[in-house]
Amino acid sequence: MDEQLAGSASFAGIPTVVGQRLHAFLDAERVADDLRRYFAIGLPPGAGVFTGGRFEHLAGGGDRQQVANRFTAEDLIAVQTLSVTVPASVALDLLEGLLGAQLSHLLRGIPADTDLADADASVVADGSPAHQAWSLLKNQHQVGWVIAGKLLARKRPRLLPVYDRVVRCALGRPPSFWTGLRIALRENNGALHHRLLDLRQSADLPQTVAALRVADVAVWMAHPAPGHHCP
Repeated sequence: MDEQLAGSASFAGIPTVVGQRLHAFLDAERVADDLRRYFAIGLPPGAGVFTGGRFEHLAGGGDRQQVANRFTAEDLIAVQTLSVTVPASVALDLLEGLLGAQLSHLLRGIPADTDLADADASVVADGSPAHQAWSLLKNQHQVGWVIAGKLLARKRPRLLPVYDRVVRCALGRPPSFWTGLRIALRENNGALHHRLLDLRQSADLPQTVAALRVADVAVWMAHPAPGHHCP
């Protein structure tokens, strides 16, 4: 999967490159404060600075049972909070056309209640329903890998991570980011996954914020926008 998704397993307890880089972000002194600022913890509704803090919560979330297997208008607005816009023609096809029907079929094959750290490797492997859905979205006119990933992260926040140019710059470009991140989350008896859950608790975030989003926001808040050295 060209811009997305396979790191190799770590040996002798040494974390993978993705794991080492992510641990460095999560061990920063300010990480809990960054998470609170991003999600506007302790602030009145609408007072937050970062629109992305509404990504998973808008309209109750994209993975709630009633809409988990179809894209809605709320999903399209939600991805806009992460600074991307689905082209109008693709949006209409998602809501009313064949593209939406194809993706609904694929979404039914992607678990909505499983964390990436607990998922079988086959769930995010090439050829899986998740990979097929990502490929189908990526190849739509003016969509590409970033928007495709954010759309799927809205529908399966526990399983499929946000992966954009900032995260790629910070964590690297394994042949398969989904697989590489899964390996990192599982190594050393799931230490990284548990660290994310602990951070969620210490930052007073709701449990509806998935471990993957804790990782994404921690990286995004601490890492500068990619420049010429991170294409």
